[in-house]
Amino acid sequence: MKTLSVLAGGLLTTVQDCGRDGLQAFGVPVSGAMDTYSLQWANKLVGNDRCLAALEMTLHGPSLRANAHILVAVTGGVFTVAVNGRPVPQWEAVCLAPGDELTCGVAVRGARAYLAVAGGLAVPQVMGSRSTFLRGQVGGLDGRALRTGDTVPVGECEERALLAGCFVPKSLLAPLPLAVNTVRVMSGPQDDLFSREAVLLLEQGEYEVGVESDRMAYRLQGSPLMRRADTAIVSEGIAPGSIQMPPSGQPIVMLADRQTVGGYPKIATVIGADLPLLGQLKSGDKIRFETVTYQKALMLRCEQEEKLRQQPCRVSSRREFMVSTLGETFHVKASEVIH
Repeated sequence: MKTLSVLAGGLLTTVQDCGRDGLQAFGVPVSGAMDTYSLQWANKLVGNDRCLAALEMTLHGPSLRANAHILVAVTGGVFTVAVNGRPVPQWEAVCLAPGDELTCGVAVRGARAYLAVAGGLAVPQVMGSRSTFLRGQVGGLDGRALRTGDTVPVGECEERALLAGCFVPKSLLAPLPLAVNTVRVMSGPQDDLFSREAVLLLEQGEYEVGVESDRMAYRLQGSPLMRRADTAIVSEGIAPGSIQMPPSGQPIVMLADRQTVGGYPKIATVIGADLPLLGQLKSGDKIRFETVTYQKALMLRCEQEEKLRQQPCRVSSRREFMVSTLGETFHVKASEVIH
């Protein structure tokens, strides 16, 4: 079987796919990738089904050694990625030969990158998914993050070396964090338990991702949004992106490893199309919320899905030549691209 040997585990590297759907009624969190858009593109680049298991790397990635010819792709945030010490591009399929060492260093922009391999990662399925749920020690490699000395099995598939060099055009790349990030939300489901002033402040205020944030939830810091008196609710299901309001008035945005139910009122919910951007934020990043209608949220989600239906670009030919102008000579590389 093809494998990847872990030479260094990175800060927090876990196996993730699109999560455990349909089990929240039994108390099982969904988990899965924080940035599902980047995960799906990584899989598409290596010829996989979009939701096969891949590695999610947080802030500082791992070092891995291939024991066979393996096609890989790294997407998501901008990391320092190299093979045998030589930089390689992200959002492009790359072939590893036996003995090649792939290193994903520090995050330059964004918080998470995704490493997909042709055939997917062949860790055992648990309740229909290979995703790692760290708090429950479920899935992935023994329910934990990668560490030095681990061996990650790779699934069997047909030869896909011809996909090497396929890439995602800039127009389809995932959005990455800015100085201040606009995250769109829909009101509710308990926005009526907050004053009009609190609802307006949610849009007008600026929030910072707190240091106590993780894959379960982001704890935000900013102007408190106080509830009306006597606003207790019966515990109910938690959707991805739900913005809960504890008594402190500091918003908590529920994410991939969120609990299945909760009793804090929810003033709004981050729309599905913006969850991948949210998954790229780290402690200290800033957020502004913008309220949109259900129709707008649905349109944006459909646009995102349409991008995911596109095919990677392929380079059909390359040319190299010299150009001299104004007394200077330049080495030019040109590629013919097929969409």
